[in-house]
Amino acid sequence: MASIISITGLTKSYASGFQALKGVDLDIEEGEIFALLGPNGAGKTTMISIVCGNVRPSGGRVTVAGHDIITDYRGSRSAIGLVPQELSTDQFERVIDTVTFSRGLFGKPRNDAYIEKVLRDLSLWDKRNNKILELSGGMKRRVMIAKALSHEPRVLFLDEPTAGVDVELRRDMWKLIGELRLTGVTIILTTHYIEEAEEMADRVGVINKGELVLVEEKATLMKKLGKKTLTVTLSEPLSAVPPELGEWHVTLKSDGHEIEYVFDTRAERTGVSTLLRKLGDLGIGYKDLNTQQSSLEDIFVSLVHREKAA
Repeated sequence: MASIISITGLTKSYASGFQALKGVDLDIEEGEIFALLGPNGAGKTTMISIVCGNVRPSGGRVTVAGHDIITDYRGSRSAIGLVPQELSTDQFERVIDTVTFSRGLFGKPRNDAYIEKVLRDLSLWDKRNNKILELSGGMKRRVMIAKALSHEPRVLFLDEPTAGVDVELRRDMWKLIGELRLTGVTIILTTHYIEEAEEMADRVGVINKGELVLVEEKATLMKKLGKKTLTVTLSEPLSAVPPELGEWHVTLKSDGHEIEYVFDTRAERTGVSTLLRKLGDLGIGYKDLNTQQSSLEDIFVSLVHREKAA
């Protein structure tokens, strides 16, 4: 599939000497949902701001839908819809007016039917004549998305789209993002909620200290880097881990009623069968076994800690 965003050698340095981005290379395919994860200050917002034309890069090249963000700013910017973290809009303006005005800023001809569709899709049509200040935080967030979609962009950037939104509205937002993808819109989101990436993303990028640590298909990432945890529920509790189990580095849980063993799914031998055999040799009975795959959050934390240690 063709790349709709191409980033090559992207850098950003400030007068203080701080390097916010250090030679980032990334291609984002048309129609995909790409989640960019990273701790605070990692460079997520800086990268988005550069691609959207709000911050000038120190070096490198970025194209959006074939338009260079520097030499063809208007072409690249018209292809992008941006929903920033901050809820920045005129609080005294009506919902329908602010969305219609946003479309006009991009030189698009008036299209009342399209604006109505956007507002209906975002459950805002009944609030179209309300002033922004009369809306809840979640509804204001929807207005920001409506503004970003008003000029029919091919790419939608969502910078922390569900920050400060309750669980129910967050689920609605996930549903909306999935529906947008079906229309062909490419979606790039940054998020602190790991479950959002796990729920929606096709691919995941992890950025830390201005460097893109990893870019991977979500399913491949979890298979490649994920570990599994085997929990053995014992017939009788143990007061301590027998020394004979030392090579497996097991831990006792639930007041000695469970043994927990973490193993690498990539290993040629996971050690599970030999561990269970050893339990039998030691006369340690068990009544249940359970395995659990590492979550994307576990993988993310592991990657960031690995980078800090390097």
